[in-house]
Amino acid sequence: MRKIRVLIAKPGLDGHDRGALVISQALRDHGMEVIYTGLRQSPAQIAQAAVQEDVDVVGLSSLSGAHRSLFPKVIEELKNRDAIDIPVIGGGVIPSEDIPYLLEKGVNRVFTSGSSTESLANYIKQLIQPNQFVLEEPKKIAHIGIAVKSIDKALPFYTDRLGLQLETVESVTSEGVKVAFLKIGESRIELLEALHDASPIKQFIDKRGEGIHHVALEVEQIDERLKALKNNGVTLLQEQAKQGAHQSKIAFIHPKSAHGVLFELCEQEKGGR
Repeated sequence: MRKIRVLIAKPGLDGHDRGALVISQALRDHGMEVIYTGLRQSPAQIAQAAVQEDVDVVGLSSLSGAHRSLFPKVIEELKNRDAIDIPVIGGGVIPSEDIPYLLEKGVNRVFTSGSSTESLANYIKQLIQPNQFVLEEPKKIAHIGIAVKSIDKALPFYTDRLGLQLETVESVTSEGVKVAFLKIGESRIELLEALHDASPIKQFIDKRGEGIHHVALEVEQIDERLKALKNNGVTLLQEQAKQGAHQSKIAFIHPKSAHGVLFELCEQEKGGR
């Protein structure tokens, strides 16, 4: 199989390339061929090198703050050479508020300074060889889990005051919780009540009080997704999915890997809700 060919370039007057060299070596470690064009390259030079080297993807690195003008210019130069099909990804010191603008201008993805080289390499593989890496983005927010001391006492607020419809109430003994689902649009609110003192919900309420406990994302291929997350350095509370409510398969991402948020991954049974 042909190796993925990546062009790493530093457009503009940026005089530092340590990060670009680290990225180049990391991508080589992932089995890719990397062409590094060096410092102070013009958009035209970068686009011409991408065409001449027949690369699969162009990676642009910028620390100078000129990314809003330089990145779109590279894309324009590729277009002028009938090479607009070569995807462009960006990285470096890029404020989060600039990312939507760059995406709108045609940059496929922006990796900020906190991103890992593992995530970058995996994204490139998915981008160039999608048949081998077919995991899709989460489908939707399946539900928001809210810890309560008593479902019976909490329900009137959601049903009578907010006017939400109660769908089901059931116990999930593996988690030590009783759950109630209330539908809201395509998503749901899940009320969680501890079944015993050893329940994680009891411990949560004792420490933080009632409130939002977790956000559940509906996904497909949950086991493959868990492997991919682990390979990307994400800490998991479960490395294998377990049984959840409504015959679903669930697993949790550790909050320390998600900036303090407990995320649940949830794969619904085929034909389920």
